[in-house]
Amino acid sequence: MIEEINCHHNYAAIEEHGGEQVYVTRKGAIRARTTDRGIIPGSMGADTYIVVGLGNKDAYQSAPHGAGRRLSRGAARRSLSVASLRSEMAGRTWLDIHADALLDEHPAAYKDIDRVMEDSKDLVRVEHRLTAVLNYKGL
Repeated sequence: MIEEINCHHNYAAIEEHGGEQVYVTRKGAIRARTTDRGIIPGSMGADTYIVVGLGNKDAYQSAPHGAGRRLSRGAARRSLSVASLRSEMAGRTWLDIHADALLDEHPAAYKDIDRVMEDSKDLVRVEHRLTAVLNYKGL
């Protein structure tokens, strides 16, 4: 292994911002100081980005931890189909025999990761874009 990237996205920490010691709670966000490397994943059918923080002070040196949900799990189950899930995941290896159980993870239930990354260009610099070819979700 050359390097490990391990970034948390639900935690609180005491940090210095604006010359004061403050509690920063990151819920669905990663720390993105200029020295921090991070991972910003899309849905199970989308790309993942390896990033370096830009230390944006207005964002408390934070960035999103992923695409984020567009639909709740229940709404995804009610409004999306197994057939469309299979179609969205075409060309990837995944647990298609458990498509019914994975319906709430449908790529359409998540925001567009490319839009998220465009909106985050003042928070992080993209180092690598990883294309998903295999996905394993625990059931």
